[in-house]
Amino acid sequence: MPLLHPGGPWIDLGIIALYLAAVTWFGARFRSRGGDGNLKQYFLAGQTVPWWAISLSIVSAETSTLTIIGTPALSFGGNLAFLQVVFGYLIARVLISIFFLPAYFRGQMFTAYQLMQIRFGERVRKLTAFIFLFTRAMAEGVRVFAISIVISIVLGTGELVSIILIVALTLFYTFEGGMTAVIWTDVLQMAMYVSGALISFFVILHHIPGGWPHLIAEAGAQGKLQFLDFRGGFALPYTFWAGVIGGCFLTFASHGTDQLIVQRLLSARSESESRKALLSSWLVVLFQFTLFLFIGLSLWVLYRDSGIAPPQPLDRIYPAFVWQSLPVGVRGLIIAAILAAAMANLSAALNSLASTTVMDVFRPLTGESKSMALAHGATVFWAFVLVAIGAVAQQWGTVLESGLSIASVTLGLLLGVFLLGVLTKNVGERGVIAGLLIGLAVILFVRFRTHIAFTWWVLICSSATFAGGFVTSKIIREKAGA
Repeated sequence: MPLLHPGGPWIDLGIIALYLAAVTWFGARFRSRGGDGNLKQYFLAGQTVPWWAISLSIVSAETSTLTIIGTPALSFGGNLAFLQVVFGYLIARVLISIFFLPAYFRGQMFTAYQLMQIRFGERVRKLTAFIFLFTRAMAEGVRVFAISIVISIVLGTGELVSIILIVALTLFYTFEGGMTAVIWTDVLQMAMYVSGALISFFVILHHIPGGWPHLIAEAGAQGKLQFLDFRGGFALPYTFWAGVIGGCFLTFASHGTDQLIVQRLLSARSESESRKALLSSWLVVLFQFTLFLFIGLSLWVLYRDSGIAPPQPLDRIYPAFVWQSLPVGVRGLIIAAILAAAMANLSAALNSLASTTVMDVFRPLTGESKSMALAHGATVFWAFVLVAIGAVAQQWGTVLESGLSIASVTLGLLLGVFLLGVLTKNVGERGVIAGLLIGLAVILFVRFRTHIAFTWWVLICSSATFAGGFVTSKIIREKAGA
């Protein structure tokens, strides 16, 4: 494998530093001023953002560094089977458009969990909000650690220093500009990281003797182009059934009940524009997952032909190649692109965590004059929390699957409750709480006592929660609102 000498690192570091400074300045330009109206601007961007920008922002929010460094590792060590999960993403988007979006756009909502208050009362609203806060913080901690892998390769710093650096920069513009800054920096940074991925893919192809035909021939001969797997069983995470059904329920939960995505949907000008943004985002997701999987395949051919052992763990394969093997200037741009995805996702997480904290937990207890101070304070608080979680997340295994599996444990609880809210009329608060306890018991048993793959967890947990709540309400003859 032709490796270039890492000469001129200061040029690349200068490009990275210039990009980080530019995007931080760009995001900080979106400032919010005023009273309660400012909360709508700070958390929903004033509901003035065009659908295409929200669509790209949705993709940026669900992408993160996990996709960029984790997806090539999956195809490097396996094949294209992860695409089966992406097929399920489309079905979920259609279901969200049918069942959840109409409910979200009835009245002025800031968070997904206000819908639960309308249907079940204040306690269920707070309970679902706390489940989201826990889930998002834990999953985002893995993403923060993934950022540190890239920075530590470039700067040679320890993980903690790397984590603090990127969180501090992202916090600055998120604190100042709120959701408007988040969405428009998402658009900018998505263009950056997709461009960087395309450049790196063609550079890798240039390094491979025979280029694209050789890549296809070698990968095909070893079965690495396979993307459909119709084997049965629940222990395999990337079969057709686990991907389509499990991926559907995972996205149904994450995009329909997780404030990280719902906040973007609520920022649209109307329900129809929100639906357009959600559905169109799948095409972008399909393209980028395919791109990063083929980057992994091209690196596999490159390492195989050269006889050089790949770095371990495999999560380092893509960023290590970029920094060690690409020309000066190009590698700086691509590393900056990877950091762009990291900052886009991190800013989204900070704003969604802050909006839920303020609107669903504290705001009913405070006066309007304190709301913006709480919004800023909550943003800073969650930045510290994510740094702490990211510092210990390195013990949790492969970054992409760790992030997805953590989310899968509790997102099923949220989806089960939301389905009780939109599909039933006679289930009340006690039924919901019983359903949550049943769903939690079931998913903990599945997680720690079985070999069922994480792609099935949301389906199992949401079904148990829904069935538990529905049956309990029937047994105690509960009425809605009781």
